[in-house]
Amino acid sequence: MKKFYIYGFISILLFLTWLDLHAITPAKYAGEFMSTGVGARALGMGGAHVAIGTDVTAGYWNPAGLIGVKFPQLVLMHSSRFNGIVKYDYGAIALPFQNHQALAISLIRLGVDDIPVTSLANPDLPLGGDNRPYIAKMVSDAEYAFYFSYARAVVGQFSYGVNLKLVHKTVGDNSAWGLGFDIGILMNPWSDLLFGINLQDATTTLVAWDTRRNELITPTLKFGIAYPLWMKLLSSKIVPVVDLDVRFENRRSAAQGNLGPISFDSHLGLEYNFLQSVALRVGSDTGFFTVGTGIKLPQLQIDYAFMKHDLGNTHRISVRISIEKEKLRQR
Repeated sequence: MKKFYIYGFISILLFLTWLDLHAITPAKYAGEFMSTGVGARALGMGGAHVAIGTDVTAGYWNPAGLIGVKFPQLVLMHSSRFNGIVKYDYGAIALPFQNHQALAISLIRLGVDDIPVTSLANPDLPLGGDNRPYIAKMVSDAEYAFYFSYARAVVGQFSYGVNLKLVHKTVGDNSAWGLGFDIGILMNPWSDLLFGINLQDATTTLVAWDTRRNELITPTLKFGIAYPLWMKLLSSKIVPVVDLDVRFENRRSAAQGNLGPISFDSHLGLEYNFLQSVALRVGSDTGFFTVGTGIKLPQLQIDYAFMKHDLGNTHRISVRISIEKEKLRQR
């Protein structure tokens, strides 16, 4: 584990050295594809999951939550956004190990495929007659994020987690790579109260294009709070959750609220879970209505989420598998 910290420290030094050598300005929305969210359970609750994400999806929501993974888990999700124009796919695997620690690897891809690039038969002549546009080739606009996560319980009801994050973007024939870090904590300070913090892109994430254009993804500070309510009579549980995203990239009127360059967006969610088997969910994702449902079977959980949006409705489906063998249990 010492090597993990050493490599992380060296990566940060290299990153900061690069920043010193290049004049780079923050790029608004450069990391927007990483803010979409993962897992249909969370998305059915409006993306409010920083405090309650304690399964394999915690590698995205709050790496500290990975400490809740007791057996190896795998999750896959597909989402068709804005009437099928945008494809969003996610997969992750989490592995718990001794001394209340866990590792996870996650992959996100957001892409618009089959974009036609047109040309003229003779660009030197005016448009018209036989000189009409034709489709010269088809290209894709795709963005990828790879998360390498580590979590550990420290004392009592407190855990922390970190992400090493690689970003890859492609637009037509051009591409870019980036490197960033996330830091998260999860606490249970009193009774059933849960509180989580996730500082995404903590050192800012550098994205360097092969066109010599560089971008910086500024940090996002995510807060989450939840208080599960148990109902013994019906063997059920109600989970109200509130998240707040704080950004520093001058979004102003594009966000729900702002104080100068600092913007605020909210995520509200409510889940009703019956017999730990069937769940109904509702939420608000930065003002957009969400609803979802889920069913939990032995070692298998299937979730669905729907979001209503001005640009077209979005459907998400995710499947989570747990390998519940005693020899693989977290010790």
